[in-house]
Amino acid sequence: MARVNVPAPPIKTHEGGTAKKIGAESQLRRSVMACMLWEDTFYEDGADIAARIAMTIPHVAPAVVAAIAVEAREQMKLRHAPLMIVREMARNKEHKTLVAETLTRVIQRADELAEFLAIYWKDKKQPLSAQVKKGLAGAFTKFSAYDLAKYNRDNAVKLRDVLFLCHAKPANDEQGEVWKKLAEGTLESPDTWEVQLSAGADKKETWERLMAEKKLGALAFIRNLRNMQKVSVDRAIMKGYFNHFKVDRVLPYRFIAAARYAPDLEPQLETAMYKAIEGAEKIKGRTILLVDVSGSMDSALSSKSEMLRVDAACGLAILCRELCEDVGIYTFNTTVRKIPPRRGFALRDAIGAASGGTYLGDALKKIHASENYDRIIVITDEQSHDSVPDPKGKGYVINVAAYKNGVGYGKWNHIDGWSEACLTYIQRSEEM
Repeated sequence: MARVNVPAPPIKTHEGGTAKKIGAESQLRRSVMACMLWEDTFYEDGADIAARIAMTIPHVAPAVVAAIAVEAREQMKLRHAPLMIVREMARNKEHKTLVAETLTRVIQRADELAEFLAIYWKDKKQPLSAQVKKGLAGAFTKFSAYDLAKYNRDNAVKLRDVLFLCHAKPANDEQGEVWKKLAEGTLESPDTWEVQLSAGADKKETWERLMAEKKLGALAFIRNLRNMQKVSVDRAIMKGYFNHFKVDRVLPYRFIAAARYAPDLEPQLETAMYKAIEGAEKIKGRTILLVDVSGSMDSALSSKSEMLRVDAACGLAILCRELCEDVGIYTFNTTVRKIPPRRGFALRDAIGAASGGTYLGDALKKIHASENYDRIIVITDEQSHDSVPDPKGKGYVINVAAYKNGVGYGKWNHIDGWSEACLTYIQRSEEM
């Protein structure tokens, strides 16, 4: 008979390095904060990550789960993972009392009303709970006629379906009239670039008019720079429009994507990117920034994206470099390499492409032998081949992946995600 009472096998990363054992709350955070829901990753199937999130939620306090959903939406700028968290909360007796207020808060774009319902019915169609109805009804009142018309699409779940099911009450007569038009299918089409271009409007004239009327949001603008250039939109208009939008919902790597297709606008894109940390205090003392450029960082963020995990790391590195008073910058894969502390997209170029193995432990040992620092910030997916030593000073690991096991715990301060909020956390933690 085989022995049963044997030591538990050690926890490993996907590359075989010794990982740290963590609790349910930490596991939920690392699975969520850099998660493109249901998207396959270099090491793990997207469905497995989603299943792990669902299985972990019942083991985390309801208030903490709700706070993680809100943080994922508002700080990490994720859309689908927070909706899935609330859907799983609705399954659990202990968590369902917080569903309504959490759902109302994480739904911040009108199309998320129908998207949540699609997630709710993903396994099978079933009645909505009272808390879900209340949360959807509360969220519905946030949106103007323009918001609803913009996302009033002929999908499997329509906005009018959500309205009928949640029995929302309009805040006033004007909103009631808008909802009546939505229900009857008579809501006027909004003046958006999608509507105008699909209707056959002149592309160049449409882009220039929408910019003149300040009707392009930041993300729509930077994602369409390539399309604007294809139809010879006036460059002066494009350059000027950078002064007219907020970047609060734009993840840092989006600027890197835009710069690939509009390199002549890199100065304006850099300036816009830095708005995310505008007014922030410099991080004092000597900082070492260590960026993972191993092969797994070459994986796409999603099946529909040309952006890689290393691009997310570069976006954070560019902002981190700007925040640091005195910085030394290294990359690592099979070896460690010191690079010049360039600014902006020049730093992205210096970091380079991802390839090779992941020897974070060896990189840290070599840096420790040659550098004295106040803090070290590692941007990585944490899948090291080797064991990772403790930092010499303050140590931060920013995890830009959703893998189950990682190395950045113990005496390391662990941060999950790829928005500038990761850097804000470092600043605030050192002010305490």
